[in-house]
Amino acid sequence: MPGLLPEVCALSAAHRAFVKDYGIVDHGYLNAQGDASAEGSAGISHAMMAECYALPVQVAVGTDSHTPRSGALGCLAFGVGTTDMSNAFDTGTVRMTVPQSLRIEFDGVIAAGVTAKDLALHLLADARIRAGLRVGKVFEFVGPATAVAHDGRAHHAHQHDGGTGRLHRLVAPDAETVRFLKERRGIDFTIEAWMKNDAGAPYADVISIDCTRITPMLAAPGDPGNGMPLGALTVRPRINIAYGGSYTAGKREDFDHYHEVLAWAAGRGLRVPPEVKLYLQFGTADVHDYCVRKGYIDAFEQTGAILLQPSCGACANCGPGASTEKRSR
Repeated sequence: MPGLLPEVCALSAAHRAFVKDYGIVDHGYLNAQGDASAEGSAGISHAMMAECYALPVQVAVGTDSHTPRSGALGCLAFGVGTTDMSNAFDTGTVRMTVPQSLRIEFDGVIAAGVTAKDLALHLLADARIRAGLRVGKVFEFVGPATAVAHDGRAHHAHQHDGGTGRLHRLVAPDAETVRFLKERRGIDFTIEAWMKNDAGAPYADVISIDCTRITPMLAAPGDPGNGMPLGALTVRPRINIAYGGSYTAGKREDFDHYHEVLAWAAGRGLRVPPEVKLYLQFGTADVHDYCVRKGYIDAFEQTGAILLQPSCGACANCGPGASTEKRSR
């Protein structure tokens, strides 16, 4: 509707031309692989980096504020402008001012039913973060509650980004990092002694959070920083569109959660109400294939979920799941 389609088509053509000219790997459209009826792409770039390329202690840059996803691997990953990226292509280097680090201590064991997403929303609602403490900082996540699977760590690397120069390193590479690389990518990675902070390393600030006190969270409309405990919600909102997926919530672990709920519903003959649309969008083709192997698709379809292949979607207001009507009060 905004008339952007010609620009998107031109960008796509430029992408294909660049790939052809320089002989590089193209994670392009699914139908480019021979299936003319397929929709979507091989995956969203931020997720593809972690699944296919980024390694611990590397520096990874991309022309997108969500590049810090690779921080879940102990990789210093951040977004840059197109000029910086073209310079990096030409010289192999990228210019930056070494930022300060912000230490986030997630202490204690999280309760059953609480996920890394809840921790992220709790942190974003912190008054110090909302006041701008995060701007220009490297977030370093430490503590017992960071000892979760890679997909959970990716929530932290994702949820705190967004175009203000924030960089992310979840934790120093550890046994979970080694497990993920071996299981997902067939890489035998060895942790070396230097791959962690020095004792007494300086920080711009330290935020300590008692995770045992965190309950399931939600965010009010307009900003992920508008977080509140689910128990504080006094009025049940009317839902027209429910959307799960894209780069933040389109991982294997996310679809495990979606299936847990929808399989429960399918077993009781429940379906999404006709006036509600429920979209589930895979972050990568690998996540789709994982759901097929696990037998999740039947429960999704039985309950009326609309499945979408990987692409930028509702989170960027440019695909199925985006609102097409003004909000009524």
